[in-house]
Amino acid sequence: MIKLEYNGKKSEREILNKPIKGYTLKEIRSYGNSRLDGWKNMLIFGDNFIALKLLLNNPQVRGKVRLIYIDPPFSTNQVFKAGNNRTATISRSEDDLIAYKDTLSGAEYLEFLRERLILLKEILADDGSIYLHIDCKIGHYVKIIMDEIFGPERFINDITRIKCNPKNFERKAYGNIKDMILFYSKTSKYVWNDPREELTEEDIKRLFPKIDSNGRRYTTTPLHAPGETKNGPTGQPWRGIKPPKGRHWRYPPEELERLDKMGLIEWSSTGNPRKKIYADKVLAKGKKRQDVWEFKDPPYPTYPTEKNLKMLKTIIEASSKPDDIVLDCFVGSGTTLIAAEETGRRWIGIDNSKIAIETCQKRIDKIKHHSAYTLFEVVKNGGVEDE
Repeated sequence: MIKLEYNGKKSEREILNKPIKGYTLKEIRSYGNSRLDGWKNMLIFGDNFIALKLLLNNPQVRGKVRLIYIDPPFSTNQVFKAGNNRTATISRSEDDLIAYKDTLSGAEYLEFLRERLILLKEILADDGSIYLHIDCKIGHYVKIIMDEIFGPERFINDITRIKCNPKNFERKAYGNIKDMILFYSKTSKYVWNDPREELTEEDIKRLFPKIDSNGRRYTTTPLHAPGETKNGPTGQPWRGIKPPKGRHWRYPPEELERLDKMGLIEWSSTGNPRKKIYADKVLAKGKKRQDVWEFKDPPYPTYPTEKNLKMLKTIIEASSKPDDIVLDCFVGSGTTLIAAEETGRRWIGIDNSKIAIETCQKRIDKIKHHSAYTLFEVVKNGGVEDE
């Protein structure tokens, strides 16, 4: 397995055993109505490394989080600012308009992210998944780190996300309209709900070009599959026809007879049978989602780098079940939490930006009958943890 080597790289044991004595999560206030089981969603203000270490001591969280989505800084060397949104919950100066600083680079950035990924793996359930949103400038290095932590065999997809409309700039390069999402699982047994997309009229005409006597659109597929089976029933002739060399029938003879009686086999002029697939049968199920997504970000975001809500719902519905815990430790605008709330999941959000926490609260509180959540601060020795 390929590994990145750089100055300052710590061992996993050193990261997991790093002491955080004196730190705690201080409850500020709870909002909403409590669940019958007593669970309250968690919104945490403070350093996410310390917060994750503290959550590892929580038996309701460690090894129980079904899905992690993170959209960390992209190592852009920029400072992102937002409007002046006041709050009485966390005090800040009138001039404090910085949403977050993305100023780490090189080995320092990679180790910053790696430390948190190691903790996130411990928090993740055995049948859980993690989606990491990143861009192409740093993403290839991040993938090597994720291979190292989760294992290359746990890599599921590199998803290309169309993030905006085409650009027309003067730089000598192609326009950049995409970023990437790295999708990994903790083990081979991970939650997967097979997300589907609706078929468009263009899809239907392209995928189902034939029309039967009743006006139903359909296509046909081979009745044989790769692999020669000489002894089993699917390797034997059916109606005097042998499967092609190196292949076998997809179905045993009795099933082939049943399909033919139902009118679901089309015979060519040369006597070649193919199975009919009708568009109206596929429409209800939809087409399988592929690894290129068009989910453009809001043109007027409530917070810098706010992500598309439908995209987060797609991820959550694909890789978790209702009531599962979803965690985002770079929560930003809170889109992950909104998507989790609206799809019936429990959630944990962490950020060290006061503006991010304020934005999350405002968005959550706009949801009618939202689930209970508690706002926490990471504190040390009776005071707020140093920023």
